[in-house]
Amino acid sequence: MITKSDVEHVALLARLELTEEEKEMYTKQLADILGYFQSLAELDTQDVPPTAHVLPLVNVFREDEVGGHMPTEEVLANCPEREGNFFKVPKIV
Repeated sequence: MITKSDVEHVALLARLELTEEEKEMYTKQLADILGYFQSLAELDTQDVPPTAHVLPLVNVFREDEVGGHMPTEEVLANCPEREGNFFKVPKIV
């Protein structure tokens, strides 16, 4: 059973300031939610196979294909700074 103290603890962790009315309301709401999950735990799921997804999805990504490359000068044509055949970017440490 969830208590007002539990709600205050969660509010503290979430850095929430709750009024007394909100604490009472959330205590009741969370107790109702936990009660619902308790009723789900009582269901007989012995013959229900585990599922990861309700639809039979498969990987929809295409296979990688080797393609042509752009010429170096065309790739570097619009870069703000370059060093030889490379993009020059600020050092990030």
